[in-house]
Amino acid sequence: MDARLPLRLTRAAAFSAVCVVLAALGHVAAGGSGPAPWAITTGTAVVTALATLLAGRERSTTTINVSLAALQLFLHELFAYGDPSGISLTTHPHGQGLSEGLGMLIAHLTVALVTGWWLARGEAALWALLRSAGRRLGRMLRLLPAPATPGPRMGAVFPPVAPAPARGVLRHTVSRRGPPLPAV
Repeated sequence: MDARLPLRLTRAAAFSAVCVVLAALGHVAAGGSGPAPWAITTGTAVVTALATLLAGRERSTTTINVSLAALQLFLHELFAYGDPSGISLTTHPHGQGLSEGLGMLIAHLTVALVTGWWLARGEAALWALLRSAGRRLGRMLRLLPAPATPGPRMGAVFPPVAPAPARGVLRHTVSRRGPPLPAV
């Protein structure tokens, strides 16, 4: 089952919100100052664009975890780029390198794996719900009567009326209904 654009955008927005907020909170918790507004905007745009491309169909837990971990590392570097107190995985002019960022790397990967697992469970639940709704809708559509076919005259507006049953069928039926009683 493929996702149409509204569902793709909704899933991409949820993924990018989790990814960017997780990276920003991790950046602040690691001792950095809050990411610059341009970095958050750029990171959100890049993550949303990539997530929209990947949101065309159901994704596995592995794909979600790998995507989330890679984007976490990208966002970490982006947020550390403009922050003089930031810890980066690559050597920056302010002298911090991989040795000081190893704890940050482990923290990012651990949180990315836990969050990826959480997002994958939501992904599986969403697709199970969509498949169930599709099956129910299919069953309901099969129960609808077939459209009436035109009678012998092709231009007929109303379908032909079935003839009234013969009186012989109701020969032993007694009807005792009369006018209503006056109100008291």
